[in-house]
Amino acid sequence: MNAFGIASYGIAALSFLVLTLLLVTAWRGRQQGGHLIVASAVTAVWAGILAAQSYAGHVPVLVIYLAEAFRGGAWLLTLVAVAGIAAPKFLANAARGLCVLLLGAAVVLPLLEHFGIAIVNPTLLLSRAGLALSLLALILLEQIYRNSSQLARRSLKYFIIGVGTLFAYDLFLYSQTELLRAVSIDAWTSRGILNAFAMPLIAIAARRNPEWSLDVFVSRQIVFYTTTVLVIGSYLSVMALGGLYVREIGGDWGNVGQIVFFAGAVVVLASLVTSAPLRRHTRVFISKHFYRNKYDYRIEWLRFIGTLSSTEEEDVGCTAVRAMAQIFGSPGGFLFLRDETGKKFLPYAAWPMTIDSLGLPASVSADEDLPQFLATKQWIIDTDEFRRAPDFYGNIEMPGWLLDKQQLRIVSPMLQLDRLVGFVVLYDPPPPFELTYEDRDLLKTLGRHVATHIAQQDADRRLSESRQFEAYNRLTAFMMHDLKNSVAQLKLIVANAPRHKHKPEFIDDALETIANAADRMTKLIEQLRGSTSADRHVPADLRELAQKAVSRCSSRAPKPQLQEGPPVMVMANAERLSVVIEHIIRNAQDATSEGGAVSVSVGWQGREARLLVEDTGVGMEADFIRNRLFRPFDSTKGAKGMGIGAYQVREYIRLLGGDVEVQSSPGQGTRFAVSLPLAQGQDATAASNAVNS
Repeated sequence: MNAFGIASYGIAALSFLVLTLLLVTAWRGRQQGGHLIVASAVTAVWAGILAAQSYAGHVPVLVIYLAEAFRGGAWLLTLVAVAGIAAPKFLANAARGLCVLLLGAAVVLPLLEHFGIAIVNPTLLLSRAGLALSLLALILLEQIYRNSSQLARRSLKYFIIGVGTLFAYDLFLYSQTELLRAVSIDAWTSRGILNAFAMPLIAIAARRNPEWSLDVFVSRQIVFYTTTVLVIGSYLSVMALGGLYVREIGGDWGNVGQIVFFAGAVVVLASLVTSAPLRRHTRVFISKHFYRNKYDYRIEWLRFIGTLSSTEEEDVGCTAVRAMAQIFGSPGGFLFLRDETGKKFLPYAAWPMTIDSLGLPASVSADEDLPQFLATKQWIIDTDEFRRAPDFYGNIEMPGWLLDKQQLRIVSPMLQLDRLVGFVVLYDPPPPFELTYEDRDLLKTLGRHVATHIAQQDADRRLSESRQFEAYNRLTAFMMHDLKNSVAQLKLIVANAPRHKHKPEFIDDALETIANAADRMTKLIEQLRGSTSADRHVPADLRELAQKAVSRCSSRAPKPQLQEGPPVMVMANAERLSVVIEHIIRNAQDATSEGGAVSVSVGWQGREARLLVEDTGVGMEADFIRNRLFRPFDSTKGAKGMGIGAYQVREYIRLLGGDVEVQSSPGQGTRFAVSLPLAQGQDATAASNAVNS
């Protein structure tokens, strides 16, 4: 008679009997509650049988085996009911099948033994059944916890700990039995009191879940972690058998060899579990062989939206690239967006690096093969596949900067309706990675969403600017009112002047000056009103206009220098274009010290006239040029400027069909290049001059 065993299992029987009574009185007819009542009652009976075994000193192994099988099976079915749809079908069927198998073995094996057919040692049969039950129960507990919401976990944690304690101890007990080929008496008798300690935790969980209507959901991660637990359990079992074999053949050094063997096994296991490549290979294997879909779209979409709407990064482009890259595990990428003219795509954002560090081209023409292919086919380009089979992509000419870098893997179009507004280039995700049809569909969806998101952000910016322009227009209305009064006064002086010519030379000069001022003010008023006559485009000599602008700016240092050259004719409003050139030169003077230099040159290149204004001033950051230089109402001059000059320069040049490019580096000066279409007839002159020279 084992007094401690009697007390241990007796306390356990009494504890679970009380729990059963409490659950019956509080039961509301739900399936989970019914399973829990049965499991608690069976556990009470199981503990009573083992208490009797401790008292009698001997109970047939078949009776103990049946008690263990019923108790473990009842808890397995309870866990399946609690997990609900969170348990993969094959795992739930495995739990039910194991219960049937263990009960069938209790019938079949005694019959075989009765006919003299000994299949397995009864003690080992008991231990192996216990190992199977405990391992499967722990897997079910793990999946319940991992796939429950945060709210459900608060009420489930005591249930997980309580039931987990029962089967974790069983796993330890029966592992020892397998190693020692015998049941440890101390471990066996201590089991009852440990079960009694777990009962209050299960009772608290039942109190917090009176109807056991649990908030769980299906996740493919469950299979990954369940597989991990299963593999680890199998690994430990194999290592246990290996350790036993080492001890048996090791003689005097057997125990030492077993310890060294187990230590090495643990080190190997730790290395495998913490291996990132192994985890990636496992995820890919599970996705290919156990799931129809490669991604858990609910999780991926929620993460994508959460990243895209985060406020961690002010640049919406960087956030968009990060949101797309993290889905595929890509280490980074960058984004090209169509500019306002629609003629080219400019580098807009990169993550996690900066655009300036990537060595990307300044622009990609919209007429090149790459954007044309993306716009017409709307395909995802896999650069690895393109290198192997370019004919699959119509043998398009791929840019060298894209193909020369092996790590650039994916090119995905960004479409708004059917219009290409940009494209994303992602770096090669970690291996193993294969771009499947599912990846392509997902990238297309993400690209459209990002395009809409950026378009919305751009629309918000334009709305803000339009409101600022509205305030600016109100200001110009007051300016026109004042200017009209000044013009009226000046014209009155001019009209009365013939009657007051007492000092002819002075009066003539004054009248000429006043008449000129009146004429300039009239033109200013016409421009402010948006008069079409003020914007009439006629042939104008760009060099002559530059000369006038240089002359007006020569009163301050550094004095600008105009390079020699032939006339270059363009179509423009001469007065307005001259003001634009003057603004560019004055900005160069503002940025350059008196000892510096400002150079102006005029020429042509192909069918375009070129005006270059170069200085040796302080220069500008690439980020400032890209994001602030041409943004209206963003001035670096404080109260002295309105921040609209550079914006007006670029808008007027674009109105004439040209464009503006700026190259600058801090401390290295700035190069301001204006390109304009040559006037008709100027092409032949330019070609003739080029031949004669």
